[in-house]
Amino acid sequence: MTNYVGVLDGKDGVWGVRFPDMDGCVGGGESPEAAIADATAALRDVANHRRSAGRALPPPSPLADILARGDVAAGESVVLIPLILDSGRTVRANLTLDAGLLEAIDDAAQRGGVTRSAFLADAAREKLLRA
Repeated sequence: MTNYVGVLDGKDGVWGVRFPDMDGCVGGGESPEAAIADATAALRDVANHRRSAGRALPPPSPLADILARGDVAAGESVVLIPLILDSGRTVRANLTLDAGLLEAIDDAAQRGGVTRSAFLADAAREKLLRA
């Protein structure tokens, strides 16, 4: 999994994250957590758009390089934002789960109006973003 360095700044309900390596890609929110979540979605959207347009993604710079270039000002923080891109190719996987857990997954998927596979894929993405 690839991580891009984001620069987090803000206060008083206005927070933002920008990516020194991905021009024009920003996220924002009322809290640092909301800004990071928005930036994570924005990074994925911008990366997917660039790929669909046939444009290469810039490689992520190491944190040390970003700090050495002066891309982080006083009072700003850095956060690592994972980039999880779908390949557009589905793969069948055989999973072993407890029957009670599988029933709970199926119930939650049905309530959410999605398939078991979509529910598990979304849950895996959320977990990867927090890892």
